Amino acid sequence: MLRASVIFAGLSLLAAALPAGAAPRALDLPAGPLRDALAALGQQAGISVAVDDATLWRRRVPAVRGTMEPGEALRRLVRGSNARVIALGGAGWRIVAGPPPPRPPVARAAPAPPPGARDDDQAIVVTASKRETRLGEFAGSVTILDGADLMLGGERGMESILARLASLSSTHLGAGRNKLFIRGIADSSFTGPTQATVGQYLGDMRLTYNAPDPDLRLYDIRSVEVLEGPQGTLYGAGSLGGIIRIVRNPAELDRTSASMSAGLSATQHGDPGGDIGGTVNLPILADTAALRVVGYGIREGGYIDDVLRRKNDVNRTGIYGGRAALRIAPGDGWTIDLGGVFQENHGRDSQYADRDLPRLERASLTDGGFDAAYRLGDVVIGKSWDGLSFLSSTGFVHQNLDERYDASPDGGPPQTFAQRNRTRMFATENRLWRPMRDGFGWVVGASYTRNRTFLGRALGPVDEPLPTTGVVNKVGEITVYGEASVQPRRGLTLTAGARYTHAKLAGAGDEVAKQFEVMLARTGVTASRSENTFLPSASVALSVVPGITMFARYQEGFRPGGLAIESDIVRRFRNDRVRTMETGLRLGERARDRLDAALSLAYARWDNIQADYVDSAGLPSTNNIGDGRIYSVSASIGWRPLTGLALDAAATYNDSRVTRPSEAFRQSLVNFVSRTDPVAGADLADEPLGRIPNVARFTARFGADYRTLLRDDIELRAAGWLRYTGKSRLGVGPVLGEQQGNYIDTAATIRVGRPDFGVTIGVTNLFDAVGNRFALGTPFGINGNQITPLRPRTVRIGIDRAF
Repeated sequence: MLRASVIFAGLSLLAAALPAGAAPRALDLPAGPLRDALAALGQQAGISVAVDDATLWRRRVPAVRGTMEPGEALRRLVRGSNARVIALGGAGWRIVAGPPPPRPPVARAAPAPPPGARDDDQAIVVTASKRETRLGEFAGSVTILDGADLMLGGERGMESILARLASLSSTHLGAGRNKLFIRGIADSSFTGPTQATVGQYLGDMRLTYNAPDPDLRLYDIRSVEVLEGPQGTLYGAGSLGGIIRIVRNPAELDRTSASMSAGLSATQHGDPGGDIGGTVNLPILADTAALRVVGYGIREGGYIDDVLRRKNDVNRTGIYGGRAALRIAPGDGWTIDLGGVFQENHGRDSQYADRDLPRLERASLTDGGFDAAYRLGDVVIGKSWDGLSFLSSTGFVHQNLDERYDASPDGGPPQTFAQRNRTRMFATENRLWRPMRDGFGWVVGASYTRNRTFLGRALGPVDEPLPTTGVVNKVGEITVYGEASVQPRRGLTLTAGARYTHAKLAGAGDEVAKQFEVMLARTGVTASRSENTFLPSASVALSVVPGITMFARYQEGFRPGGLAIESDIVRRFRNDRVRTMETGLRLGERARDRLDAALSLAYARWDNIQADYVDSAGLPSTNNIGDGRIYSVSASIGWRPLTGLALDAAATYNDSRVTRPSEAFRQSLVNFVSRTDPVAGADLADEPLGRIPNVARFTARFGADYRTLLRDDIELRAAGWLRYTGKSRLGVGPVLGEQQGNYIDTAATIRVGRPDFGVTIGVTNLFDAVGNRFALGTPFGINGNQITPLRPRTVRIGIDRAF
C-alpha cells in the first residue's frame, strides 16, 4: 500500500491545482442528433452532460456556433423542446425532460422509410472491425461495454467484464495468471506453451501471445468491445474464440482535468482491502501536445485459511500499476500517441480450498504464491484525409509470471514446484481503410509479430528446488490481410476478406537430459520450420425492417504449433484450426432503444486441438488431443420499461465434444493411469474423452440499472446483477474430469452524488455462496478434492471525484 499512497498523494496535489468551472469558448456544434452535438460540446468545452431520457438523444438540433459558455450552448440546443438544462457544478450538466408540449396539428403523414433505414448519425460503431463499421452493417456477435459502468462499485479488472457477459469464462487462478475463453473454445487449465484462444488488445496493440491474461485494471477506460467467434481474417493467430479490445481515453489537447476514486472493503471470513486510483490530463502545448497519466494501487484481502501451517487469510493479493500516454498533433490530420503500461500482481498464496474441510480451509505443507509483471510500450501514428484513414501501431511487451505449487508427497517432506514463464513480444501493424460510404468500404493491412517465450521449471525442496526440463518457443509472423464490403441495395451488406500468414517457428529444450540431446537434434524437434496459413471469411448482413438486422458469417482461426515438455523430454505439437459458421439477428441497440435483443447460433469444427493435460510424471504438458466440434447458442435482451430503469438478460449454451481423439494423447493417458492401476489403464484405451474443458454448458445473467434525480443536482443510481455458471470439467479425459461450476454470483451497488462527486456502497456475493469456480489448486493434488471458492460476501464503501 506504500506505492498506492504515493500515487494517491501525487494525484491529489496535481488535482488540487486544477481549475474548476467553464469559461466562454469558441464552439462549433453540428446540426443533427442531440447526441452528436453533445459529444462535440464535451470535446470542445471539456464538460460532461447526462441525459435522463433516451428519446432526447435522437432529437434533431440546429447547429450552434460562436463564443459562449457551455450552459448557453446547451440552452440553445434544447430550445423549443420540453427539456431543461441543470448545472451540476464543476464541469457537470444534465438535460432533463419536462412535461410534453402540446401536439401541433399534423398536415400529412411523413413517408415511411425504406426497409433497413436508420439514422446513420446516431449509429453505434464497432471500432474493433478495424474500419469503423456501423452496428447495423456488422455481421457477427458483438458486445460493447461502457468504461464508466465497469468501474461502478470499485475496480475489479477482468472480473468486471466477466460479470457482464454470459459467453466469457476464466480459469480463476488469480490476477495475471488466468486463461480466458469465449463460447466453447477452451483448451486447458494450465499456463503452458500454447497460444491463447482469445486475442486481447489495448487499443490497436496486442497484449499477449502465449501468455496468460495480464488482467490490467480498467481505470480511465472509454469502452470494451468483445467480438465472439474466430476473428482470423482481421486479427490472425490466437483469436479462435474471439477478441477483447480495451479502448483507452486519449490525452485531450485542450483540457486540464483530473479524477480519482478510492474505497475500503471488508470481506466476510477474511481480512480487509482497499483500492485507490486516479487520472490526470495535462495539455503541454496548446492544441498540439498533451499528457495523460493513470496510477492505481489495490489490495485484495485474503479469505483462505491453511490449517496445516496454521495461517489465516493466506491468499492476499497486491496489485499496482499505471499508464501514461503522450499525444502529439503536428497538424494536417496527423496524430502521434506514445504510450506505456506497467502492472505488477503479487499473490501471497493460491486461492483454492479442500473440499472435505470446512469452508474456505485447506491443508498444505507449502504456499502456492505467484508474481506477475507486465510492461508495454507502444507508438500509434494515425491520419485521416479525403475519406481515408491510416493507422500504424508498434509495441514491445515484456511479461513475466512466476508460480509456485505445493508438490509435497503424501506423508513426505515439503516440496515445491516452481514454474517461470518469460515472454517477449514485438508487434507492428499498418493498415489503411475507407469506412462504408456510397455503398462501399474496405480495409487492407500488413503486420509483423515476433514472440519468444521461455518456460522453465524446478521441483524439489522448498528452499532449493532442482531445475527440470524447460522449453524455449520462438515464432515470427509476417501477415497481409484485407476485407471489403459492398451494399448492392440499402440494408444489405456483403463482406468478404482473407488473411495470409507466413510463420517461422523454432524451439529448443532447456535443462534437457544429456541422453536426449542428440536424439532431439537428429529428429528435428528443435529445428526451425515454416507454416503458411490462409484464412478466408465471408458474411452477409440484412436489415429487413428498421432496427432489425439478420446476419450470417463464415470465419476461421488458427494457432501455430510449438514445443512442450513431457516427463523429461521435449516434444513438438502441431498448429490447430477452427472453422465456424454462425447466423443470428439483432433487434434495436442497447442503451438507445426501449427494447433490444440478439440471438446467434454457431457451429465450429476444431482440428488438432491444442490442450494441456497431466503427463506420466504427474506434471502438466501440452499435446494435440484430437478433433472436436462445438455447438453454441447465445441470446440477450434489454428492456427499458420506465424512464431511468434498464433491465437486461443473457444466456449461452455450449455443447462441445472431442469427437476424434489422437492416439498419441490417448496413450499418454493410459500410461499415466497404468502407473497405479493397470486394469483402469487398459479400460481407458476405449473410453471417450468427452467434453472440451472449462466452459460451462449453460451460463445465464440478469442485470438491472436504475437512475433517478433526488434533486436537481443529485442523482441516485442503483445497479445489480446475478450470474449463473453451469457445470463444467477441469480438463480432458478421466484424469482431469473433476466437476466445477454450478454456482451463482451476485453483486449490487448504489451511488449517490453528482457527475463530479459521488459516494458508493457495493456488495459482491450477496448470499455469501462458496461455489467452485475452478477445480485446480496444484497439479500435484488432482484428486477431486480441490475447489476455488467465490470471494465471500464483500462490502465496499468508496468515493469518486472529478476536477
